[in-house]
Amino acid sequence: MIAAQGGDERAYAQLMGEVSQWLSRYFHKRLPPAAAEDATQEALLAIHVHKLKYEANAPMTPWLKTIARFKWIDQLRGHLRSPDSLGEIEVPVPDHGPAARAAILLDALLSEVKPAQAQVIKLVKLDGATVEEAASLSGQSTSLVKVNIHRGLKRLGQVISD
Repeated sequence: MIAAQGGDERAYAQLMGEVSQWLSRYFHKRLPPAAAEDATQEALLAIHVHKLKYEANAPMTPWLKTIARFKWIDQLRGHLRSPDSLGEIEVPVPDHGPAARAAILLDALLSEVKPAQAQVIKLVKLDGATVEEAASLSGQSTSLVKVNIHRGLKRLGQVISD
């Protein structure tokens, strides 16, 4: 990734090839084939667009998993709006229905807080990123990440108790 950020086209091609394979496996375990291909392409585009935001000293796996998870949820949301789009396709994996519903409900709950707060809550509290990694991925300072997590969780507590 560091070489790709520096403009090395060969490194970029290798990076995108390896990431494409990983994403394809990730999405094919969770989505029907056509949706998996769409999610893979959307994730690759997001990586391309945001590659300069990746910080070399941060581990790449959490960054990549975060992008993949967001694209997976986007695909699920799209299919919930149009359930017939899934057709009668058998997905060769265990039932992820409860996890998908939980992700959608969690997303709805997080929509009650500011987007910057939701983003860092997802990164730190759900994906296990450090505050520093969340700061790097979100473009916020580490102190702002801490404040946004605190305020966002406080707001979520209010929403749940109401």
